[in-house]
Amino acid sequence: MAMLASFWILLLLIMNASMGNGQSVQMDPVKSGFVGSTVELRCLFINSKPPVKISQVTWQKFFNGTKQNVAIANPALGVSVLPPFKDRVSFKHPAVRQRTPSLEDTTIVFNNLRLSDEAAYICEYTTFPAGNRENTVNLTVYARPVTQMTLTTPTIIARGQKRKMTVATCQSANGKPPSVIKWETKLKGEATFQETRNPNGTVTIRSNYVVVPSRETHRQKLTCVVTYRTERFTDSVVLNVQYEPEVKIEGFDGNWYLNRQDVQLTCVADANPAVTVYQWKLLNGSLPKNVEIKNNTLFFKGPVTYELGGTYVCDATNSIGTRSGLVEVNVTEFPIHPFPDGREIPQEQSSSGAAIGGAVGGVVLLAGGAALLFFFLRRRQRTFKGDYSTKKHVFGNGYSKAGGLPAHPPAPKSLQYPDDSDDEKKPAQIGGGPGGFEAGERDFDGNSEDLKRPYFTVDEGESRDYNERTLSFQYEPEAEITDDMVSQTDGSVISKKEWYV
Repeated sequence: MAMLASFWILLLLIMNASMGNGQSVQMDPVKSGFVGSTVELRCLFINSKPPVKISQVTWQKFFNGTKQNVAIANPALGVSVLPPFKDRVSFKHPAVRQRTPSLEDTTIVFNNLRLSDEAAYICEYTTFPAGNRENTVNLTVYARPVTQMTLTTPTIIARGQKRKMTVATCQSANGKPPSVIKWETKLKGEATFQETRNPNGTVTIRSNYVVVPSRETHRQKLTCVVTYRTERFTDSVVLNVQYEPEVKIEGFDGNWYLNRQDVQLTCVADANPAVTVYQWKLLNGSLPKNVEIKNNTLFFKGPVTYELGGTYVCDATNSIGTRSGLVEVNVTEFPIHPFPDGREIPQEQSSSGAAIGGAVGGVVLLAGGAALLFFFLRRRQRTFKGDYSTKKHVFGNGYSKAGGLPAHPPAPKSLQYPDDSDDEKKPAQIGGGPGGFEAGERDFDGNSEDLKRPYFTVDEGESRDYNERTLSFQYEPEAEITDDMVSQTDGSVISKKEWYV
C-alpha cells in the first residue's frame, strides 16, 4: 500500500510540472527607497501556450515569518487594497482595474515610503489548471540622516587653567544605515563619538570636538564632515574665543644714546575683546617729565637723557582680565654699531679699535719684512759646516787613481794648520821664518821633482809613520775635479753633500 501511495504522488507531481511548463512570475530581486519617496515593485506573469486562466493575483508582505495581504486583483471581484496600505499603495496599470481586466502586469506603487514598509513582498498568481505561481522581492528602506553642527556656547572664554572643553558638536540623527563623522581643522584637539540606536531602526551619531581654548584657537575654522552611503555633507563654524591681552612693548631698539631725538614706546596688545584701558608706569620711579601719553604710546619730547633709562611697564585691560608687558631701556653716551656677529660696540670704542688694529697690522707687516730680509742674508752668508777630517788635499794634477798611498815625498819639517774659524781654512806659513812660504805664493819650477811624482791624497785623520803631519802642496792652474766635489780656497775639495749641510 505504501508503495502504491508513493507512486500516485510522484505521478501527480509530474503532471503538475508538465502543466506548468512555460509559466513564470518575473520580479526584481531587490528594491530600495528612502523614507518619504516612491518605489515600484514590478510583477509580470509569463503565460504558457496554450495560456492558462488567471483566477486571482495577490500581493503579500512577509515579515518575521508572517504574511500580510497588501492588495488583491480578481477578474470577477475587482481590485482591493487593504489597510494600512490603502492610502499609499496602488496598481500601476489601469488595465488591472477595468471590467475585463488584464492581469499579466500587476506592478504596484508605494507612495510616501515608511521605515515599516521594509520587508519581503510576494506576488502570487492563482491559475487554472496550473495552480499557484509566485515570486519575491526584498524592499529596503533607507533613512537619510539629519545633520547639524552647533557651538557649545556662542562665546568661548580662554581661562588661565588651560582646561579642555567641548567647543562644537556635530550630529547625524536618525540615519539608516548609520553615518560616519569626521572633523577637518587645523586645531590640535580631539573628537569623541557616541552612537544611539533608535526603536524605529535608525541610528544617531554624535561627535564632540574638545580643545583647550586659547588665543591661538580664536578665529579657527572647524568643519564637520558627514558621510552617508555615497553622499557627503559638510558644516563649518568659526570659533570665537575671548582671552586676556597678550602684551609687548615696541620702540626700544637698544640704541638710545644721548641727544637722540624722537624716541617713543608703544604698548601693543592682542586681545579679544579689544583692550579698553592702557596704563604706563616706571618701576622704582615715576615717568620722566618730558613724556606725553597718547592712547597706548609714550612720546619722549626733546633729546634723550640718562633720566629716560629704566624699566617701563604697560598694563592692558579688557573684559576678560589684565596683562602686563615691560621693557628695559638703557641709555648710552654714543650710538652703538653692530658687529657682523651680532655684538655691539659704542662708536668711540669702534674708532679706537680701528686705530689699534691699524697699528698692530703695521707692526706685523714690518716684522714679516724683517724676517724675510734676515732669511735672505743668512742664505748668502752660509759657509761650510762639515768636518775637516773629511777634506781631501790634492797633490799633483788630481786624485790618486791607484787607491794606495805612495812613498811620502820630502817635505819641510814643520807644516801647521791654524785653528778652525768661520773664515775659509788656509794653510799657515811654513817654517815661520824667512825660509817660510805661503802656499798660495810659492813659485814652482816646472822641472821640479815634485811635479814629476805621482799625485796622491792624505786624510788628516789617518795615522802614518811620520813624527809630524807634513804635507807638500803643489797646485796646478786647473785641477781636475769630479762633478760631485767642490774645490776650496785652501786647495782641498769636499763632497757637495758636506758643502751644503
